[in-house]
Amino acid sequence: GLGDFKHQVGLRAFGRHGVYDEERRDGQYFVVDATMYLSTKRAAETDDVTDTVHYGEVAERIVALVQGDPVNLLESLADAIARDILASYELVRMIAVTIHKPEAPITVPFQDVSVTVRRARETSSVDAAIDEVVDDLIEDALFGGDE
Repeated sequence: GLGDFKHQVGLRAFGRHGVYDEERRDGQYFVVDATMYLSTKRAAETDDVTDTVHYGEVAERIVALVQGDPVNLLESLADAIARDILASYELVRMIAVTIHKPEAPITVPFQDVSVTVRRARETSSVDAAIDEVVDDLIEDALFGGDE
């Protein structure tokens, strides 16, 4: 159903993201959590991995992006990951991506810093039109179409 999700926690990858030159030069490990909102109904019925999103493939995509071209901000990296997953997997309706930077250059003791972004698939005008037609059909069936 609409509340279904797949959650991946603690994907670790080495990257060179950050504002400071030494972050770009030396790099550090980043940790990524991703929650993908999708219907699991079909996969539950068929018990077939092709009817869902394969978390191994998603993990590889995320790690490739963390290892890829450096960006200054965690916000930029999280956004790139979210947009990539939405573009790559039509089943995913919404995604939340958290990037943790446990080795961030902070001068006081800390456990973790992170940024979370949430991105949803934009509904196309075709989808909106279909929803409107379906709503009209339901209304006609329930109320006899006299309204």
